[in-house]
Amino acid sequence: QVQLVESGGGLVQAGGSLRLSCAASGVTFTTYAVGWFRQAPGKEREFVAAISWNGGTTYYADSVKGRFTISRDNAKNTVYLQMNSLKPEDTAVYFCAAALGTLAGQSRYDYGYWGQGTQVTVSS
Repeated sequence: QVQLVESGGGLVQAGGSLRLSCAASGVTFTTYAVGWFRQAPGKEREFVAAISWNGGTTYYADSVKGRFTISRDNAKNTVYLQMNSLKPEDTAVYFCAAALGTLAGQSRYDYGYWGQGTQVTVSS
């Protein structure tokens, strides 16, 4: 059973940075692709970024491309989301999700395991 725990959220001013972490347990982490999603109040959960099992492939939503970077350290069973140049519209609860396989898509339904989420608030 995959267990995912996000951390690193908080309150930051516009233009600032945060690094989110997603720690996995209970699995051989290298057999899972990982994605980050976010959900703002009253909105659908949306794709942010994804990374393949070995970190060799990454892709991003257009809204975060050039500002966010996803990476992973399989030795630590952890995936990161470095967020720079944050904007108020990035405010949301951020979730990491895992999918068995080498790479998963942008749909939330591609992922079978989810963390509880971490709040990111960007003030203007």
